[in-house]
Amino acid sequence: MMEPCRLAATELACRRGDRVLFSSLSLTLEAGEAVQVTGPNGTGKSSLIRILAGLMLPFSGKVESAGSMALVDERLALDEHLPLGRALAFWERLDGCTNADAGLATLQLDGLLEVPVRFLSTGQRKRAALARLLNGGRQIWLLDEPLNGLDDQARGAVEALLALHCGGGGIALVASHQPIALPGQKSLHLPDFSA
Repeated sequence: MMEPCRLAATELACRRGDRVLFSSLSLTLEAGEAVQVTGPNGTGKSSLIRILAGLMLPFSGKVESAGSMALVDERLALDEHLPLGRALAFWERLDGCTNADAGLATLQLDGLLEVPVRFLSTGQRKRAALARLLNGGRQIWLLDEPLNGLDDQARGAVEALLALHCGGGGIALVASHQPIALPGQKSLHLPDFSA
């Protein structure tokens, strides 16, 4: 079981230039909870995740969190020139991972360890990013479109991993246009203020 974790946002607003993407957004996630963030393109789903991760300041409002946090978005954060196994090993050493093989098998990456990262398909790259997430042992997962490029079998594996993570006391916030099975099936819809 993980240490208790929590993620809360109060009255968040996000502004890009002179356009408000969202405002008055509040949410609270306790250990074991998950939420799917939905909304049309350009409504601020990725910006919300970056604000929650501390990578972007909100226009107004505040974020509070307790527990370690990990982000998976379109940035792979793996050395493109290394074989996948060596690229993941770098992060395993940095994160102090002791059981990386379980994540590789679950995400069906064990046969790709000698392939340079730059030659991986979109789905393989997404699974590699998720393997790095698993190996990091973080309590709060912020996932931006984690199902992009995945086939049905890989989607099922991601949903199973999310269920295990939350079942073990973790938190997951998932921005996705695609339906995804999450524990508790909570959702947060960001409206399109530009319409």
